[in-house]
Amino acid sequence: MTRCAANRILWVLSMVQAACGLHHASAQQGLNNLWTGGYTYAGIDTALGGINIDYMNGSQVITTVDRDMNYFRTVANITDSLGNLLFSTNGVRIADATGNTMQNGDSLNPSWYTADLSAPPDGLLIPQACLILPKPDAPGIFYLFHSTLDDIPYAAAHHLYLTTIDMSLNGGLGGVVSKNQVLFDDTLNEGRITAVRHANGRDWWLFCHKDFTNVYHRLLVTPAGVEVNGTQSIGIVRGWDIGSVCFSPDGSRFAYIANSGGLCRIDLFDFDRCTGLFSNPVLVETPDTNFAMGVSFSPNSRYLYATATTNVYQFDTEAADIAASQVHIAHWDSTYSPFPPFATMFDMAQLAPDGKIYIGTGNSTLRLHVINNPDEPGLACNMEQHGVVLPRYFVNSLPNHPNYHLGPVDGSVCDSLGLGAGINAALSGAEGRLLAVPNPSLGQFMLHYPAHAGVGWLEVRNLAGQVVLRERIPQWSTVHEVVLEGEAAGMYQCSLRWGLEIMTTRIVIAEP
Repeated sequence: MTRCAANRILWVLSMVQAACGLHHASAQQGLNNLWTGGYTYAGIDTALGGINIDYMNGSQVITTVDRDMNYFRTVANITDSLGNLLFSTNGVRIADATGNTMQNGDSLNPSWYTADLSAPPDGLLIPQACLILPKPDAPGIFYLFHSTLDDIPYAAAHHLYLTTIDMSLNGGLGGVVSKNQVLFDDTLNEGRITAVRHANGRDWWLFCHKDFTNVYHRLLVTPAGVEVNGTQSIGIVRGWDIGSVCFSPDGSRFAYIANSGGLCRIDLFDFDRCTGLFSNPVLVETPDTNFAMGVSFSPNSRYLYATATTNVYQFDTEAADIAASQVHIAHWDSTYSPFPPFATMFDMAQLAPDGKIYIGTGNSTLRLHVINNPDEPGLACNMEQHGVVLPRYFVNSLPNHPNYHLGPVDGSVCDSLGLGAGINAALSGAEGRLLAVPNPSLGQFMLHYPAHAGVGWLEVRNLAGQVVLRERIPQWSTVHEVVLEGEAAGMYQCSLRWGLEIMTTRIVIAEP
């Protein structure tokens, strides 16, 4: 195809997108920059109270805050495009940005278990029992997916719930417009609700697991709402267990960890973001009798980290024999915080926006563990036990965050938004540089670029050299949506800067 022909295809695509409305692969930046944790401030112990861990500026900033909310294992929160907290939940209720209960945000997850925890403002003790997704193409509307415990002795949930939040209510503090809507009934392994961006860059796939089976429930989140999309049977049968799940940052792999039969057992699958299907199951078993709780991928999606109470392991997912690639990177060093019996063991794990993996201690302590260089093999990953000092007690309150910044699989056969092969051709050979798509455009386009460990900044200048737009680029993102409103038709220069590194490209804005 000639360059002129390719440009004509891009021009047609820009007209189609102008008519249909562009998708929002990452229009809302900063969504996962803030981690909320800690306790309600009681005025007795100075180490009681709330904690905010903020990664907005590229590095970890820890502050204290007093609010009427306790966070335990169940934590989900979300921020606005400037990194300011919109709301958070502990599985019992939803708190607004002030820390108070959001309008109609009480009485989540009706069950005997939740009722036992709701007298004080406590939270659920279930890993990954809540997850927040922005409703596609509906600014200010958010979906909260959640579950609790409904069954003894198998610790199973009987429902997956949906609660919808509208941030335009209550003077911008938000309000719940529908609550505890049952999406489907089944017996589900506790928590383990997770999601990944659809290949079209707008929609979401969401999953949870049916207990005593190898069945995954699949849901699809689109501008039309939430669709129960089907099930898939793959991997080993999972009975009652305690563990967690996660997708790799690039969305290509999925891992499920739990302990059973005296083994730390990890299901590892490939994932197709087009079809929402898992494939190529690999079972990794480690003879560790401890509870296996945490699992997280490295930023480059290659290395998988697993925690099992007193041990932390690394696996190379690109190895010919993944199980044989195991490296034992840490054994608990018998540290307590602030004193016995509060051991700093290894529990939930979460990849943070600064490119490091943080691990909770499994107890109410003043410490977090950190893997400083998770993209490095073996001990070079630099696992630092209790390396993060906290000003207040923290109870495994690592938020359940999907990768909000994952972009589309351009040119995919299931790209329902019409990007098509023309975009795929434009992106071919673009690795390592900045590309604007579509180009020309009507003022709304996507920038594609390589991931960076630090925060970047975008500047768009007109031909006179005037800055018409300046926006933050989140670390580890690869796409950024640009909207130029009220700017004249003509040529503009887009510059991305990460420290001393600068990438530039030009974009033509056409007359509507």
